[in-house]
Amino acid sequence: MNILLTNDSRLPIYEQLMRAIKQSILRGEAGPGDMLPSIRGLARDLDISVITTSRAYEELEKEGLIYSVQGKGFYVNQMDKKLLKETQLKDWEEAAGAWIDEGKRLGLSLEEILKAAELLYSR
Repeated sequence: MNILLTNDSRLPIYEQLMRAIKQSILRGEAGPGDMLPSIRGLARDLDISVITTSRAYEELEKEGLIYSVQGKGFYVNQMDKKLLKETQLKDWEEAAGAWIDEGKRLGLSLEEILKAAELLYSR
């Protein structure tokens, strides 16, 4: 599982971690029944706090993407990939909406926002 976190993202670290795990599941890198890294091990590998990692796992468990086995760890749940994709699309729409709202707040025109989107898309 390839997880890349960045400090210059507007998303909190736990949300970045959640998205990275969701992407791994969607791409088939982590499938149903696969064990996830331990909370402590992942926190150490990513140089983040155990609390942050634990929060990401708790949120993913609430969403039904993973499940825990007492004393053993966390595992990828059987998931409908269409539902996961829809969840990610919803997350993307919220992020895009926030990005557009910020552009409006800065006084950007629709044309300027679209041009910025085109530049970002082609990078």
